[in-house]
Amino acid sequence: MAEGKIKFEDQGPNPNAWMVTFADLVMLLLTFFVLLLTMSSMDAKKVKGLISHFKGSTGVLEFSGSRGITDLASFITSYRDSDNILVIDQNLIRSLLIPSTRSEEKVEEVLQDINKLINITDDERGIVITFQEDVMFDAGEVRIKEEVIPLLNSISEAIASLPYGILIMGHTDNIPFRSRLYDSNWELSAYRALAVLQYFIKEKGLPPERFSVGGYGPLRPLKPNDSPEHRASNRRVEIIFRNEKGG
Repeated sequence: MAEGKIKFEDQGPNPNAWMVTFADLVMLLLTFFVLLLTMSSMDAKKVKGLISHFKGSTGVLEFSGSRGITDLASFITSYRDSDNILVIDQNLIRSLLIPSTRSEEKVEEVLQDINKLINITDDERGIVITFQEDVMFDAGEVRIKEEVIPLLNSISEAIASLPYGILIMGHTDNIPFRSRLYDSNWELSAYRALAVLQYFIKEKGLPPERFSVGGYGPLRPLKPNDSPEHRASNRRVEIIFRNEKGG
């Protein structure tokens, strides 16, 4: 061998080279099974709801798929039974709360009155029917207005025909409130929720074990308490058809 030169012997193919390809394959299979597990645990409604936000949708319950929906109970049943997102026009939902004995002209008149005072949405708790203070109570009072009784009757029919638990929550704005009967906003919000509960139990005969009730006072505002309009939106009572069955 010449001086200064190194001779490399041909050692043949590396017998361990297959391990690189095998490791890549195992990693791909692991990634695939993790993806399957993740997809199987996803809530289809929430995924579709998230996608709708990227598409510029304005909410979960603002579509027009109303076939077969004739009352509040049938809407809730359709919503629960569907894996797809079910979005319905707010005016249609509000009309389900109006007794069918009213004439078509009267329905339109009532809808105009309650258009900005009642809203139906859903969140992690369930389907939420929100009554603004103006439609249900006078300022600082806990006595339910007579005008809202027909709407509560429609909701009570849905509660009676469905198995879900019902949560009733009261809310106020952040302006301090005190009277000879109520020491705080928190107490006022709780008594308003209790007034709705008592109507369902005493007047409509619904089983009390179906219900939970409470008050948040000013602690869960929908909007900043920075204007009269925003404060009015925060003064509300929510009737929630919960995700789990009651009783």
